[in-house]
Amino acid sequence: MHVPDGFFNAAVSLSAGVVAAAGVAVCLRGARRELDDRTAPMAGLVAAFVFAVQMLNFPVAAGTSGHLLGGALAAILVGPYTAVLCVAVVLLVQGFFFADGGLTALGVNITLMGVVAVLVGWGVFRLITRSVRGRGAVVAASFVAALVSVPATALAFTLLFWIGGTAPIEIGTVAAAMGGVHLLIGIGEGLITAVTVSTVLAIRPDLVYGARELAAPLVLRGASGDVTVTSESPAPSAPVAARRPGWFLPAGIAVAALLAGVVSFYASSSPDGLERVAEDKGFSGQATDHSLDEQPLADYGDVGGIPVGVAGLIGVGVTLAVGGGLFFTVRRRDEGSGRGEDSDRKVSV
Repeated sequence: MHVPDGFFNAAVSLSAGVVAAAGVAVCLRGARRELDDRTAPMAGLVAAFVFAVQMLNFPVAAGTSGHLLGGALAAILVGPYTAVLCVAVVLLVQGFFFADGGLTALGVNITLMGVVAVLVGWGVFRLITRSVRGRGAVVAASFVAALVSVPATALAFTLLFWIGGTAPIEIGTVAAAMGGVHLLIGIGEGLITAVTVSTVLAIRPDLVYGARELAAPLVLRGASGDVTVTSESPAPSAPVAARRPGWFLPAGIAVAALLAGVVSFYASSSPDGLERVAEDKGFSGQATDHSLDEQPLADYGDVGGIPVGVAGLIGVGVTLAVGGGLFFTVRRRDEGSGRGEDSDRKVSV
């Protein structure tokens, strides 16, 4: 659901840019509570993984495809504040290196795919996991949260386009079309999210931010003041939760590289949900050419004759470098402020 240039007037584009900038600023501060020297590399990996999987358009209906948004997945793995930053990094790399998503629409894309998708996805996930605990509940909540986040984002786009789109629309008709096709895409998003979260839970549950309560010991205080520490689940105890990513990081990078470098050759070439609705409802012609659409990597290498797999590998590397650098910098500032030790304690209690 990458919005191109030309879909929105200047007022909405500017307003969305302000919202996106404010959201990123808030998340830069909030991410300091989520990132430490163990989770910062994980956040970089998540950004690279989201970039890779977004290249894999999957068919959802005749002549229509969809791809991962990744907001809910990132929030569950590394926390909601960091998730917005992950998605923003992915969109920046896509926009400036691959001409995917308009530059004037960058604020709209970050607001929709970053802020809205993360807020809705994380909100649904927490609503479910506060009522039901256990690894099964985390996986089920991941599926539902990701599924709901996609049509919610699509409807938010429809509302913005009704307010400041460059073509008149029947909001009810477009909302029904956007919501319907993106509900189907949401099923795919939910499956990808649930499988990914389930896999990480099985290998390194301590690296799943949304499951951190499963690893936290239960502290019981008796009437006499005695303290008893127990565990409600077989999840890792405090010392295990403090482990560094170790081999998981290069393994995750290898998976992202495999998806972007090999599996991307088999992605669906059909227009995605937004493109299909825009064509069917008559506003696709409002899109204007991307200002960087002649660079070699534009359209994932198609413009420069670069194989999509090679372009995908470059994208994974750039996203990992940009995201990893950002998250490491945020963490280093936290350590420099003297709160790093406190952050470590929070992870292990």
